Amino acid sequence: MAKAYEKIADGLREQIRAGQYGPGERLPSEAELIRSSGRSGPTVQQALRVLQSEGLIEKRHGIGTFVRRPRTLVLRDSGRHQWEKNRARTPEKQRLATGATEHDTGLEVDDLAFHASYREVKATQEIAEAMGVAEDTPLVERSYRTRYRAERAPFSLVTSYLIRSLVESDPDLLNEAKEPWPGGTMNQLHTVGIEVERVEERVTARPPTSEEAEELGLPPGTAVLVLRKKQYDTEGRVVEMSDVTLPGDRTEMLFTTPLERW
Repeated sequence: MAKAYEKIADGLREQIRAGQYGPGERLPSEAELIRSSGRSGPTVQQALRVLQSEGLIEKRHGIGTFVRRPRTLVLRDSGRHQWEKNRARTPEKQRLATGATEHDTGLEVDDLAFHASYREVKATQEIAEAMGVAEDTPLVERSYRTRYRAERAPFSLVTSYLIRSLVESDPDLLNEAKEPWPGGTMNQLHTVGIEVERVEERVTARPPTSEEAEELGLPPGTAVLVLRKKQYDTEGRVVEMSDVTLPGDRTEMLFTTPLERW
């Protein structure tokens, strides 16, 4: 026999799937659900937790509970880096027309809201070892957030590191006001004579921190994918490293590997 909270959850689930409550619409308040179901507050709250864990609804503190809108899917394929490199030396007008996020989502430039912040930091032991530089090496740390204007959460949380001495000859590369940069990091490096020869990416999965779950708008129980990307130049140096936290509920990664024929 179904428990009381399961019956409430089943009823709301059916109403959502039937379109009685559409994406983005507010559900009845907990008080209203208590009155209509004749059940206690904890029972109603447990029912709502079930639907939230399924990704059907989301709670907005101080506002109410809403049917969760389907989030824009991000598809990161293995061809994106060559696509970026091909664009690095194209005219600025062409680079302004589209970027990596548009490539991954199919959205247009005007669909996106973008934010960047820069600061100068010194390489910690962990970052120094990963980038092959001495500890305390001056770095430019860049944080990026890009979201679809119709959604509240960004596609990912990005922290990127450049070695300051390699890029300081172009003052624009130290200035967050120049973002979003047409052509991205590969074009930025091109302005100081650096060509990216290979890109290494390592992906792991883990539970999100509470801060990550809140910023990414994750349903309870949703994991994040953590991608560390290193870009190497033609001399084999790591010239940029990014740590990217991706929401597991709306990120797809596609790797295509051409094989040599026998």
